[in-house]
Amino acid sequence: MIRAAKDVNEERVLYARNKLLAGSKPAVVGGKPITEEVANELRVVTFGSASCPPRGEWVRTPLTMRPPDQTLGYGLSAPRNGARALLSGLQAHIIKWLLFDSRPATKDNKSALPPDTYLRPSEDRQEEALWRACSEVIWRCAGGFNVQSGTEPTAVVGLPTDHTYVQHSSHYYQDGITEKLHLFDFTRLEDLQIFLKRYLYLFQTEEGSGALLLLYAVVLSRGCENVKKDLDGKLPYLVSAHVEGSLNIVTLLLTGRATPYLHNGVLYVGDEDHYAMPQFGILGRSPVGLLVWYGGDDNAKNSDNRQYPGSRLKTPAMPIWVTSCSGHYGILFNTNRELLRNYHAERRFDIHYYTCGGCHVLLNVDTRAHDDSSGVLRNDDINATPLEKLIHTKWQDAKITWTGNAPYVGEPPK
Repeated sequence: MIRAAKDVNEERVLYARNKLLAGSKPAVVGGKPITEEVANELRVVTFGSASCPPRGEWVRTPLTMRPPDQTLGYGLSAPRNGARALLSGLQAHIIKWLLFDSRPATKDNKSALPPDTYLRPSEDRQEEALWRACSEVIWRCAGGFNVQSGTEPTAVVGLPTDHTYVQHSSHYYQDGITEKLHLFDFTRLEDLQIFLKRYLYLFQTEEGSGALLLLYAVVLSRGCENVKKDLDGKLPYLVSAHVEGSLNIVTLLLTGRATPYLHNGVLYVGDEDHYAMPQFGILGRSPVGLLVWYGGDDNAKNSDNRQYPGSRLKTPAMPIWVTSCSGHYGILFNTNRELLRNYHAERRFDIHYYTCGGCHVLLNVDTRAHDDSSGVLRNDDINATPLEKLIHTKWQDAKITWTGNAPYVGEPPK
């Protein structure tokens, strides 16, 4: 894990207890019970099998924010597990709403209050940021932000009840959540937002399954068949065996498609023995970006099937990026919405790095021209940390200065 000090085995997460009173938690009413066919398909597309239970962390990871009105009050809090990729994608949208979507701006796009003010949200703003971010990624997966002629976007959310609709059998292993879902359809973003605001407590319940409910919502909204088409045979199912999750989950949240291809547009790949087949990459500029550094000889791009983000992910609409650094997920963000639109702003700026495990580091990135004798950290500098090398995939010759101790990637040195 990338972090400032603690050993990976020492990382602990204290979940804040839900403050809602029992009487203020509305019961799940309406919707339609999940069928055996849908439950099986959902489990197979998501986890690869319905006859084996999903990894336990998926049914025990809620959507929990850190204490409000404090330095890291904008952040989700979760242990390191297979849900980290999903939570990092959601975290980026939480930051996007807090910093840019909810801030009253003047004509010159400058807020009346310092940006740090919005990164210390109250409990009410935390909850609003959470249900708005969930609504945005679910609606994007339903095609709501890119409506094609003749189609109507339909978002689908499943909520657990006390009733079991799919019995345990040789081909279906109960997980305590999937077989109890009621499914709700939404054709308007506003209705989806009202619904998630009402039932947000089900996603936040301590030791609950908020991460799984969100994962199911984006898969159902995209459609199981569409998710399989998105994967294009590169993966047999969405959730990979990687410790912190799959990049396909990230691309699903960022673009609405679980594509394994990170290049711009469509590439046709074939040879003299095979017809050229299309590989559908990133079809439009993403609101939130993605940066990837695999580790090792990252310059040997043609030596394997590694995918590297194109400009539509490297230069998103807002200066926020989900990062995958040697398989460890985090978020990079800048508080100036004009960073990627103003050449002068991008010459020298501060950038935040945050992970849902609680790591936070502030870095300064200087992209101005320097002499080689100035000690600038280049992309191939052996002294550069993995996070610096990841940042260099966007700003290749930048000089990076740490405010505090530089984190590392992977296990602590022995």
